[in-house]
Amino acid sequence: MVSYLIRNAQILDGAAPQDIHIADGVIKAIGAGLEAAADIDIDAHGLVVLPGLVDLHTHLREPGREDAETVLTGTQAAARGGFTAVHAMANTFPVADTAGVVEQVWRLGQESGYCDVQPVGAVTVGLEGKQLAELGAMHDSAAGVRVFSDDGKCVDDAVIMRRALEYVKAFDGVVAQHAQEPRLTEGAQMNEGQVSGELGLGGWPAVAEESIIARDVLLAAHVGSRLHVCHVSTAGSVEIIRWAKAKGWDVTAEVTPHHLLLTDELVRSYDPVYKVNPPLRTAADVMALRKALADGTIDAVATDHAPHPAEDKDCEWAVAAMGMVGLETALSVVQQTMVETGLLKWEGVADRMSHRPARIGRLSGHGRPVSVGEPANLVLFDPAYRGTVNPDSFATRSRNSPYRGLDLPGRVHATFLRGVATVLAGELAERGGLA
Repeated sequence: MVSYLIRNAQILDGAAPQDIHIADGVIKAIGAGLEAAADIDIDAHGLVVLPGLVDLHTHLREPGREDAETVLTGTQAAARGGFTAVHAMANTFPVADTAGVVEQVWRLGQESGYCDVQPVGAVTVGLEGKQLAELGAMHDSAAGVRVFSDDGKCVDDAVIMRRALEYVKAFDGVVAQHAQEPRLTEGAQMNEGQVSGELGLGGWPAVAEESIIARDVLLAAHVGSRLHVCHVSTAGSVEIIRWAKAKGWDVTAEVTPHHLLLTDELVRSYDPVYKVNPPLRTAADVMALRKALADGTIDAVATDHAPHPAEDKDCEWAVAAMGMVGLETALSVVQQTMVETGLLKWEGVADRMSHRPARIGRLSGHGRPVSVGEPANLVLFDPAYRGTVNPDSFATRSRNSPYRGLDLPGRVHATFLRGVATVLAGELAERGGLA
């Protein structure tokens, strides 16, 4: 296995730069002026070292929609974005609602070598919300599923949701809810508000999200189980989660990069690249989400990376698919919205994008401190870089990025997965060089 000596890297905010020696998959030594022998020296002057990022919410599309993404291209995109582990959502074809399908996704991730893939199991059979899926069998499989979600659809039946929460409690699992009351969002095309009224598009009201979250935090408290709220998008949702946490209930939540940066004003362009579920909200919602991520009410940033082929997006707004890609731009958006605004320091970014998501997903080998003896899952990030986003250069198979042509700060210089470089000098490593 190749060894590395990373010189003059910034590990903690304000601390003096340190050298990091990586060998045999772990961090062997940290210190100033290390003399350790290594196969490759990396000049990391000006670069920030973070633990490998962990995404709780990725759509890899395989099996079934390999025209949009494969596990290989999705994990390559993840590595380019600084991620060393992703949770692959269950809305594939077939749905990941059996031990066989989650094991297939898990093995494809192992074969890719660019990023650990932890499958998310469906809560209900076929995501139909009527019958619990094989939760225990998926947990007992080689994939060891701990996170379950019908993401893309809400588990709207309160009894089914209660049963799911009770079931996963037996093995310390968590139900990740896509909070969308279906009757309140029939025909919805965008956020319900002033812009939707002026454009005449069907509105997706904030209360459709908030009412489900309110119900679910009460259910989770009632049965004493873990609840995770996917892609929180409204100020009202933040207040409910803050209240539930104040009660001491085991509730966690995530926010996407696009909900930290973009607003529903962009829908005035009628460009379907801005069509997403939950929809882009108002500027007031964006500010509330940033504040909640900063104070820890929202635990994690999760990409909701949702690749779509051009034919599903290059069409009229009303028929376009919902979702946008985000693995390769997530850290840059967080730098712009959270670090450069003074809301988070880099330690906070490490907490929200690595430590906490790893804890929620119970990934013991990820989200670890940058310390001697720890697995060498690391990111070297250049915060001084400024560049224009060009999705045509992405590793993901799809191009539906809302940031095309936008200037964003920062870029990933290198990513290491258990001591093996998956990205070096900003470029993907050859598969032959991976473990």
